[in-house]
Amino acid sequence: MTGELPPKPPRPSLVERAAARIEAQQRTAPADRSAPRLATVAKAMGLGSSDFPASAIPATFADAPRAAPAPPLPDAFGVPAAPVAAMPSVHAFEPVPDQSSVTALADLIIPPPPPAAPVPFNTFKPAPPAPGQRRSRRDDIDLDALRSQGFIVPDSPATTIAEEFRIIKRQLLMNAMMQGSTAIRNGNLILVCSSQPNEGKTFCAINLALSIASERDLTVLLVDADFAKPEVLSILGLEGGKGLVDIIIDPTLDLAECMIRTNIENFSVLPAGRQHNLTTELLASDRMGELIEEIAQRYNDRIVVFDSPPVLASSAAPVLAMHVGQTVYVVAAEQTDDAQVREGLGLLSACEHRHLLLNMTRFGGAGRRYGTYYGYGV
Repeated sequence: MTGELPPKPPRPSLVERAAARIEAQQRTAPADRSAPRLATVAKAMGLGSSDFPASAIPATFADAPRAAPAPPLPDAFGVPAAPVAAMPSVHAFEPVPDQSSVTALADLIIPPPPPAAPVPFNTFKPAPPAPGQRRSRRDDIDLDALRSQGFIVPDSPATTIAEEFRIIKRQLLMNAMMQGSTAIRNGNLILVCSSQPNEGKTFCAINLALSIASERDLTVLLVDADFAKPEVLSILGLEGGKGLVDIIIDPTLDLAECMIRTNIENFSVLPAGRQHNLTTELLASDRMGELIEEIAQRYNDRIVVFDSPPVLASSAAPVLAMHVGQTVYVVAAEQTDDAQVREGLGLLSACEHRHLLLNMTRFGGAGRRYGTYYGYGV
């Protein structure tokens, strides 16, 4: 002996160690456990061989030949590896259950949701308004009664009154929609008044509002501002309630709570409200000014028509004229004299844009009679 140690065997490379690990895993790999596991689940669910008819097995899979196992590959040292257990064919698993068994199995695992209760027909109720949301009330106008009184009704045949108010509203709307340096402040607020009672101002105010409501791109709010003798609601057949005076007195009251939406598209009404001895002072208050600004600016497409008390019979009309951009002064033909007209227009001088409307005239002028062209006419 020379005392020398025997040489150490060469250490297997990384590739050789990986190949040896794969060989060990293949030798100890158990057979496929899917079939025993599936059989165990089926027995736990109470499904025997009778629940799995052989007819449920697709012929394509049942008659298919078994695939030959791949030849084993040699390991890193050239020794053939142990053959891998072949994958079992379809016959090694339990047959596929029929549809009823599958449904029963699914119901046991995930119970189906209970059926929804049937909804009774025609019992839908709109959701209540959200907290803090204000909603106006709804009331219907008797259109037949309105037509019988000579008022304009939507979708009615062309008449002389309807054609006349088409001409009247056009100039007012042009002024209301002006932009830039020519814009009229609060031009969308229109005051309708007269010198004395019984000149037809309420008739003209309602017809003007109804005519504007027929516009496709505008909405109309008719305000009953004749606080001493409000007639708008009674003519339209609407129920009374809180209105303009109540909003001025109570700052917590919102405009939408007092408005009345009607069955005429784009047409709403604001009642006069409660009777008050200091109506003129309320209209001249800062609260009224804030309310007017809110009405004028809240909706860009809204035209507001005020039915005002007679200017020579009430001090409220000149105060209302301070807030609006345009005034329509109704003059009864062969009834109102020139002095009354001049005096009334002078009291409304706070409104720069004033228009005269001659009402109840019997003079046609140059044979003009609107409505006859369409085969109608009144």
